[in-house]
Amino acid sequence: MANTIHQLLFGYYPHLALAVFFIGSIARFEYAQYGWTSSSSQLLRNKHMQLGSNLFHIGIILLFFGHLFGLLTPEKMYHHFILSSTKQLLSMIAGGIFGILCFIGMTLLVYRRLFDKRIRANSNFSDILILLILYTQLILGLWTIPISANHLNGANMVVLATWVQHILTFQPNAADLITHQHFIFKLHLFLGLTIFLIFPFTRLVHVWSLPLGYFFRTGYQIVRKGLGVR
Repeated sequence: MANTIHQLLFGYYPHLALAVFFIGSIARFEYAQYGWTSSSSQLLRNKHMQLGSNLFHIGIILLFFGHLFGLLTPEKMYHHFILSSTKQLLSMIAGGIFGILCFIGMTLLVYRRLFDKRIRANSNFSDILILLILYTQLILGLWTIPISANHLNGANMVVLATWVQHILTFQPNAADLITHQHFIFKLHLFLGLTIFLIFPFTRLVHVWSLPLGYFFRTGYQIVRKGLGVR
């Protein structure tokens, strides 16, 4: 039974979560564009918002790209330049710094969302749920750092990266690779997949609207002088 559950969670569930992530995002863009927003609450109360939001976004973006390149880069592409053990140590240090920045920012945002009466009254269930899930996922990620410190040879990091690469390339028996991983790593993976699963149904879809074109503008925005508002 335990093996069956493990196969379902880490062999089949990842494909389901990623399929819902991509198909759901496309469907929401096509049929619910008016809900494609970050639904910022800054106008309601600015206290803790600017500092918390900046730290959160800086931390989460750096963590995301760190995971992206760290997990998707095959070992054979870097082992001539850096040892797996060194790569793991660098990942732990960078992840710890970015994770702490993100944790401080998220703590401010969670406190603001839950204990500011005005913000709480204008928050729906989805807003609070996704914030708490991200907060829990961040804590689990930080928790993996001292666990990783107990085995600095880089072997576990390679195993986790290989599992991700097997999932994305639809290779069989991917779940078997992480059978003996620490349960905190498994919780971190499962919750991460769950974030992908619920992504299209939350305000997180606004990340697809990152205005990259803003940085490549050819000129300034022209603002015409109006007659004013009476």
